[in-house]
Amino acid sequence: MIDVDQLTMRYGHVLALDRVSFQAKPGEILGLLGPNGAGKSTAMRILTTYLYPSAGTATVHGADIIKDSVKVRQLIGYLPESVPLYGYMNVEEYLRFVGAARGLSGARLKERLKWVMESCQLRKVWKQPASELSKGYGQRVGLAQALIHDPKVLILDEPTSGLDPIQILSIRSLIKSLVQDKTIVFSTHILQEVEALADRIVIINEGKLVASGTREELSRKVGKPGASLEDVFITLLAPQGVVE
Repeated sequence: MIDVDQLTMRYGHVLALDRVSFQAKPGEILGLLGPNGAGKSTAMRILTTYLYPSAGTATVHGADIIKDSVKVRQLIGYLPESVPLYGYMNVEEYLRFVGAARGLSGARLKERLKWVMESCQLRKVWKQPASELSKGYGQRVGLAQALIHDPKVLILDEPTSGLDPIQILSIRSLIKSLVQDKTIVFSTHILQEVEALADRIVIINEGKLVASGTREELSRKVGKPGASLEDVFITLLAPQGVVE
């Protein structure tokens, strides 16, 4: 479980996050939705302990991101928007390196390498240099490195960004297959991705929490029961000048 409490982040005079709070539960896919520059990536980086917040905090399965950051890093798998590949390594070498860095060795490392190869459908490119991977396979390898240590929590920043329609469907299917025993949080500015993947939605704009809930709950909040997520999004953000 992730519990975000009043997260605030300032970059000088810029307020990137303004007292944002939300929860993500085990067995749930939570979609963090908002326009570009809304503060989604900042929230992700704070949750992964890459950044420390200016105020507020969050816990990941009870571990505080500030007081117990090492424990948090052990609990999560993270796919940033720019996939962290080493082009001079082939896929197996790279994932073996990440697994070892995560404390895996021997039979356990071998078991996890086999699992991510099959689950992320990497057999075809297993010996291929990372520098030669297509965007779709690069994203799959990025997911594999996030999953290699079998984390309880998966944090994905724009996981389908730049992919073609077939690749998007494939990545969606993989993410859905993982949710049974994990908490998954992903960010996106694409409405279709949230509708296709998220059990619950958190909408952020200009660093502020605008609304949260299931699509049905959000449509009722704006007084349009049964409305599409697009209608909900426009209704919530239009008064702020984001959507005309």
